[in-house]
Amino acid sequence: MEFNFQQLSEPLGKAIRELGFKEPTPIQSEAIPLALKGYDIMGQAATGTGKTAAFGIPIVESINKDGGLKALILTPTRELALQVKDQLYALSKYKALKVFVFYGGTPVGRDLELLSKVTPNIVIGTPGRIKDLINRGALNVGSVSFLVLDEADLMLDMGFAEDIEYIISFTPIDRQTFLFSATIPKEIEVLAKKHLRDNYKVVRVISAELKPKIEERLIRLNSPKQKISELEKILRDHILEKVIIFVRTKRDAKDISQELKNRGFSVVSLHGDMTQRQRENALKLFREGKVRTVVATDVASRGLDIKGVSLVINYHIPEDPEVYIHRIGRTGRIGSYGKAYSLITPEDSKALWRIKRVKERYTGV
Repeated sequence: MEFNFQQLSEPLGKAIRELGFKEPTPIQSEAIPLALKGYDIMGQAATGTGKTAAFGIPIVESINKDGGLKALILTPTRELALQVKDQLYALSKYKALKVFVFYGGTPVGRDLELLSKVTPNIVIGTPGRIKDLINRGALNVGSVSFLVLDEADLMLDMGFAEDIEYIISFTPIDRQTFLFSATIPKEIEVLAKKHLRDNYKVVRVISAELKPKIEERLIRLNSPKQKISELEKILRDHILEKVIIFVRTKRDAKDISQELKNRGFSVVSLHGDMTQRQRENALKLFREGKVRTVVATDVASRGLDIKGVSLVINYHIPEDPEVYIHRIGRTGRIGSYGKAYSLITPEDSKALWRIKRVKERYTGV
C-alpha cells in the first residue's frame, strides 16, 4: 500500500497539514514506511528533497513527551542543526515534545544550564558540541531509541569521524539508526555496515540538483582578471533575484563582497571567520530578501535550504566535483526552476572534466 500522510496519528497529521505538506516526496514515500516498521535506513538524498521530514516524521510518530531523551540527530553545521530543529519542533507541536539544539560557537554554559533543568525528547546538534556535553555528564544518550546521521558525507569530510564514533559508543546497541547522505562513497558504506543493523534498507532518490530544471551555463573567460566585471554584468542582469556566489577562500569572500559593495550592490558574505551571530544575521537578511546577494565559501554549499534562490554563480570552480553538485543544488529546489552559472578560465579544464565524470555517475548517462 502506498504511504500517505493520512496514515499517521492525528497530532502529527494536524502539524503536517499546518506545515502545508500535501503529498510525500519520493524520499518520504520510500523511507517513512520502512522507518515505521523499525528498519535502519541508509538514504541517499540531498537537502531540498524532504529528507528532514523523512526521518523526522517517524521519530515524532514513535515517541512521546514523557519518555525522556529518545532521539539524537547529528548534523555537520550549525545552520543545518537549526533548520532541522525548526522542522522537528513544528512536526511535534501537538505532541508537545521538547526539542533542543546544541552547536559550537555559543556559550556552553547556556546548554549546561538548560540540560540541568529540562530533559529533552529530541536533541539535534553538531558532533563537537554533543561530544562535549556527553563528556561533561550533562547529556545522557543511553536512552536514545533513534540516532540520525544527517549529511553524513559532509560530517566525514569535515573531520568529525572520530567524534561520531565516540558519540555512538554511548548510545544503545538496539537503537534504530538513519544515515542520510547526498553521496555514498566507500567511507559512508563502511560507516553504514559498522553501525546499522544487518537488515538495513537502502533508499536512493536521484538528487534534485541533477534534474534538468537547473539551467547550467559555462561562461568562458581568458583570464581571472575578467571575472569581477563579468560578475557585475550577471548581477545587473538578475538584479531582482536571490543569488549565491561561491568562492574558494574566506579572503575571497571578504574581498569580492567588498568590491561588489563598492560597485553599488547590497551584499553579505558568509564564511568561516564569522561568528555564529554574524552568520545568522547574514542569513536572516538574505532569507527575508533585504539583501539579495550572498558571497559564500563552501560553508554555505551544504545543509542550507533557502527558498527562492534562483541563481548560483561559481566564481571559482571547486576542485572537488561533489562540491560543485552541492553548490548548484542551492537553486532549483524540489522541482522549481533555477540557474547555475560558472565563470571558467583555461586552468579550470581538469576540474570541469572531473565534474562531468561525477555527473555521469549520478545520472547514468
